[in-house]
Amino acid sequence: MATSSSQTLALQRNSNEQNRFMEKLMSKIFSFYDQQSLIDVTFKVSNPTALVPAHRLILAAASPYFENLFNGNQGTDPIIEINDIDSDTFERLITFCYTGEASITVNNVAAMLNAAIVLQLDDAKNRIVDYLLTHIDDYTLPAAYMLEHETKCDVLRQKIIEYETQNFMEISRSDDFLNFDVEKLQRILVSDNLNITREEDAFDAIQRWYNYDVPARKEQLPLLIACLRLTQFNVDFLMTHIQPLPGCELLALRALSWIREPTARPEINMRFTEPRLVSATNCGEKTILAIFSQVNMNPKLQQYNKTEDKWQEYGNIKIDYEQYRTILKNDNLLFIGGWKSGAILNVVRSWNIRNKIWQNLPTMNQARMAHCVVELNGKIYAIGGFDDTNALSSVERYTTSDGWKFVNRLIVGRYNAGAVTLNSKIYIMGGYNGKEKIKSVECYNPDSNTWTSCADMTESHILPGVAAHKGHIYVLSLNSAERYDPQLDTWSQICSLDVWGGLMACVSLDNKLWAIGGQSKSADKSCVSVFDEENSCWVERCSLPKSDVYNCFVVPESLLSSM
Repeated sequence: MATSSSQTLALQRNSNEQNRFMEKLMSKIFSFYDQQSLIDVTFKVSNPTALVPAHRLILAAASPYFENLFNGNQGTDPIIEINDIDSDTFERLITFCYTGEASITVNNVAAMLNAAIVLQLDDAKNRIVDYLLTHIDDYTLPAAYMLEHETKCDVLRQKIIEYETQNFMEISRSDDFLNFDVEKLQRILVSDNLNITREEDAFDAIQRWYNYDVPARKEQLPLLIACLRLTQFNVDFLMTHIQPLPGCELLALRALSWIREPTARPEINMRFTEPRLVSATNCGEKTILAIFSQVNMNPKLQQYNKTEDKWQEYGNIKIDYEQYRTILKNDNLLFIGGWKSGAILNVVRSWNIRNKIWQNLPTMNQARMAHCVVELNGKIYAIGGFDDTNALSSVERYTTSDGWKFVNRLIVGRYNAGAVTLNSKIYIMGGYNGKEKIKSVECYNPDSNTWTSCADMTESHILPGVAAHKGHIYVLSLNSAERYDPQLDTWSQICSLDVWGGLMACVSLDNKLWAIGGQSKSADKSCVSVFDEENSCWVERCSLPKSDVYNCFVVPESLLSSM
């Protein structure tokens, strides 16, 4: 038995000597296991039948399961039968007891976790759960949900919650999200670390979940709305979006009182009064990455420096064709379709923002140029465009598992239109139909795979800047600007920009609407403007080096500063 004096002496030894001693000891122990030397127990495991030799002392030190087993009635038996774990999984976990390493794959991760729980190998369990979450694209989140339900594993449950919190925007657009129970949603929504750029994102997710089964979820809705940081909404949003919801009148009233009557705040019972922490920590500061080029070939990238209110060059992209369309997917810019030397292209290429390396992706079924591209629920859509003779109505969707597949066609074929996603739907507006400029608008519902007509815009727009912002769609072009209310299906004009030429883009950043590009009428410079909603006017910010902005994306500053 080790004495207290020997333990104290061991703690006082030089740490390097201790490390060398432990490495030598563990190496010798594993060599005993590898050579099956000094074995004092053998397990007979089924499926398929196998004999797994081991050392009682090592296993007992690694797991309470084995400690209790060896201290029980079977403890002195030379051969012990294991019937509820397959032999391959059992042997992998026995190896873990010696080495701290386990061979985990997507195919065996479920069996490994179940066995680690049975054998009370907590370190192995944690390692397996970490593997599962880092390979979630291959294992799939629905399978992880099922495994957590089967195993009741607290570690897996907590890791899934952390994953859902960090990847909330993507998960909230999935079909699985629609079947979350209210308790699960509450656990996610209350988190200060919920990875959203604005509180409206959480509200939109709740609305989508609620609309999936209104009768069954009517009473549960206030529980979720109470998880929002209601004081972060403006008065108009509270009155038009929160107050009309069943059972949410009092919640809206309290938030309105909090905003309007600061002196009365100590008397107002509000669950949350501060913004989430994620905007300043986990999510990080966001900025704008602009792509611009007059003919699209060899486009230049400019990033916006918010601190200094100026634009600076991020990089150049070498590409020898034009009329492609771009979209940001994770850390990659995807260049989809295009035109080269008189030929329409169906190519899809990915340019990694971090390492600036090209990768070819599966080609589209339809060659197209001057089309629209959007991402919805993790899937990329190529919509309409031109095929050298016609305005296209075809639409195809890309997933990593299935490649490009056609979905239902547009009602009206068009090219050089604008498209955006809002409330889990796709909206496409304006463009040419092959004969004339059009005002028509269509909406795509992926659940029913259908396009429906919406109210026409007040003006026709060609290659407009479009953005979803605070629950509305904004469409900007050189001559006019207008806003769409999807709930009322109505368009209304807003203050137009003071620009005369060049292409422009539109993004929502820091809860403000930005218009980027176009040549200023008031000065000889390229415009960057922010919409002042209260005074219904545009406020000019620092100018761009060029006026032809091909596309803009909101990205984490950390993504651009990583190189």
